[in-house]
Amino acid sequence: MTLSTTEPGHLSQRQLESTLWAAANALRGPVDPGDFKAYVFPVMFFKWISDSWDHERAQATEDFGDALTDEIESDYHTFVIPDGCHWSDVIETARQTGAKLDNALQRIQQANPDTLAGVFGDVQWANQERLPQSALAALLNSFHSVRLDPDSVNGDMLGSAYEYLLREFAEASGKKAGEFFTPRHVVHLLVKILDPKPGDTIADPACGSGGMLVETAAAVREHSGDPRTLRLHGQEINLTTSAIAKMNLYLHGLKEFKVVRGDTFREPKLLEGDGLQKFDVVIANPPFSLQNWGAEGWANDPYGRVICDVPPAKNGDFAWIQHMVASMKEDTGRVGVVMPHGVLFRGGKEGAIRECLIRKDLLESVIGLPNNLFYSTSIPVCLLIFRKQKSAERQNKVLFIDASKRFVTGKNQNTMSEEDIEVIDAAYKLGEDADGEGGLILRRVALDEIECNGFDLNIGRYLQSEKVAEANVEEALLAYQESRERRSMAETSLADKLKAAGFEI
Repeated sequence: MTLSTTEPGHLSQRQLESTLWAAANALRGPVDPGDFKAYVFPVMFFKWISDSWDHERAQATEDFGDALTDEIESDYHTFVIPDGCHWSDVIETARQTGAKLDNALQRIQQANPDTLAGVFGDVQWANQERLPQSALAALLNSFHSVRLDPDSVNGDMLGSAYEYLLREFAEASGKKAGEFFTPRHVVHLLVKILDPKPGDTIADPACGSGGMLVETAAAVREHSGDPRTLRLHGQEINLTTSAIAKMNLYLHGLKEFKVVRGDTFREPKLLEGDGLQKFDVVIANPPFSLQNWGAEGWANDPYGRVICDVPPAKNGDFAWIQHMVASMKEDTGRVGVVMPHGVLFRGGKEGAIRECLIRKDLLESVIGLPNNLFYSTSIPVCLLIFRKQKSAERQNKVLFIDASKRFVTGKNQNTMSEEDIEVIDAAYKLGEDADGEGGLILRRVALDEIECNGFDLNIGRYLQSEKVAEANVEEALLAYQESRERRSMAETSLADKLKAAGFEI
């Protein structure tokens, strides 16, 4: 294979990001842009492991010189790299490079079962019909031009570069990005509201690429705490995405975490004994209105997640909510979850579950966010904040915040600025708009008023002076928009299945 002659060395953040994006572009043509992440991240991680291993060996040699033994050196290494499985072994393979790479990644996973099991995903590197030798050579060659060891790229740079790629891949993936990526500004706001502390246990039952977990560590570090004291947990059903989450955490310098793959509803794996493990902070942006989520197994759920009732089989929103609320610790537990507005007013079983949760005084706040913040949906969304133990002044009340006007208009998606996030967070924590000019509407509403409204949580009922009829129009429009989006997703899924079966669309 032809190797780049660019000398490895120290890079600026911009140079590193440009190099990584060039690696992605090496795949353009044979690989769909929506699948770039499945190929680029494992190669990047392999390069990082190999360069870090070289750096650790150099440090051991410097410290011990001729007295260095294999046993001493092993203490320096974060991961084991078996003989013949180093980056140099793969990059120097001129033919059947995919088979060599596949073998190296599999053996590295096997040599590190407690830390790297499944971390490289399930790409068939030897399949030249999917990934031609020329495209793989270009991908490897792009990474060969940089060194990713601690002397060349610090952890903050590497983590930021990884997030840059996640963001770029989300742009390329369009609506499919919602399966693995939550915009950083939304994550930042939700984590800020939940206020993780050193020593907290954190869980994300729909962790995607791990952004929520990474952000909790960043929040603790920002307040001079030690993020290594956090105990981070995640579950993710998609193999590629769960692998990306593990890589994301490692590349951000986090080593003490547990990310498991599996169906959170049918097979929860964040357990303690026979029951759910309890956490200080439970945080998620789960897939909205999930159909066929596993209602059939919840009638006699052995994990105690049916706090109020079994949600409808064709909509898993309140399954996520009840699972997360059931995972809270008794004293310090708090939940933050992103949800469509439909959960605020839909009736039937969902209305009964909503009423039950409100009567138990678990819901602390409803925060309406601006439209068009997410890759996966254009419908308006909200944050629901639950607490096991509310402060005295918040008991038997729900804090409603309309933050729909706090955004910066973007080309494809809107964003929230740091100032927007600070204003919303301060309003949540103070229960008021501190300067009166924050562009927010908010109010604490007593449970008896909510009861008078039939436990409908539509934000417009409590924060504006419109008549109830006008609030009903808003509900109808939201429900219509949500239904249209669900229909579009169903049609897309059907088209994909027909195409895979060989039918012309």
